Amino acid sequence: MSIEIEPSSAWNLKLPRLLFQVRALPQPHMTPLTAPSDKKESLWFKCPECNELTYIREFIKHQKVCPHCQYHAQLRWYERLSFLLDDSSFLELDYDLETLDPLEFQTDKESYQAKIQQIRSSSNTGEALVTGIGNIQGKAVALAVTEFSFMGASMGSVFGEKLTRLIEYAIENRLPVVTISSSGGARMHEGVFSLFQMAKTTAALVQLGKARLPHISVLVNPCYGGVTASYATLADVVLAEPGALIGFAGPRVIEQTTNQKLPAGFQTASFLREHGMVDELVQRKTLRETLFRLLNFFDPDFL
Repeated sequence: MSIEIEPSSAWNLKLPRLLFQVRALPQPHMTPLTAPSDKKESLWFKCPECNELTYIREFIKHQKVCPHCQYHAQLRWYERLSFLLDDSSFLELDYDLETLDPLEFQTDKESYQAKIQQIRSSSNTGEALVTGIGNIQGKAVALAVTEFSFMGASMGSVFGEKLTRLIEYAIENRLPVVTISSSGGARMHEGVFSLFQMAKTTAALVQLGKARLPHISVLVNPCYGGVTASYATLADVVLAEPGALIGFAGPRVIEQTTNQKLPAGFQTASFLREHGMVDELVQRKTLRETLFRLLNFFDPDFL
């Protein structure tokens, strides 16, 4: 089943064709923050940074951070939320919103829709962004977390729509917004519709600011392109995991364009912290407590 829906109020563009579809599923939806049971895991984790082996249960106990060198491995969206939120507190929003094919994009091998369907079944989510509400040590927050396994968490029309709806929900219910972002940038399969999401999410955050509600952004490895250039760095506080690569274009593209050698550590989280683009580097194990303290720091009237 698919139905036509109006885009969110933050962006009043009259779209020339249908961009979204809504599956015939109930809302809201309590989403379990657990991995699919049929996936087999290795007994050991070999760190790509220090090459040390860690027993997988110990690795997970450390929230998938190498105990030898503090390398932060990538997490699935449900892993991030399970480490961050109170037990059984996550209520997923707009989980039934899925993208269509506004440009009828097709390569020699497969269509965009065929690729999307394949990724949906393998990534255990319907889109590259998961949104919802949950509690952090009893504090209610509106959350958005990216799923990098879904087309590199590229930002398409539904990605932007879900984030904008979450921000509007937060304004209506007087909730702070926390975003956790990892992305390769815009989704080329949707062309200019993907680029529209930068303005759309920015407009929504302007309204959040006018409502005097905070946006706390957490940047994780890697975070590039239109996500970095829009909502992910438009926040009252910008946090980043140690070692995360953050930027707009890649270093090689910048060097080729400017004909200049980039400084050592360029586009790393520590480099951006030293140059004022990131407020603080936060270890994964302390992120929950850091967010809790930040939520208490802001005006408690919205909590």
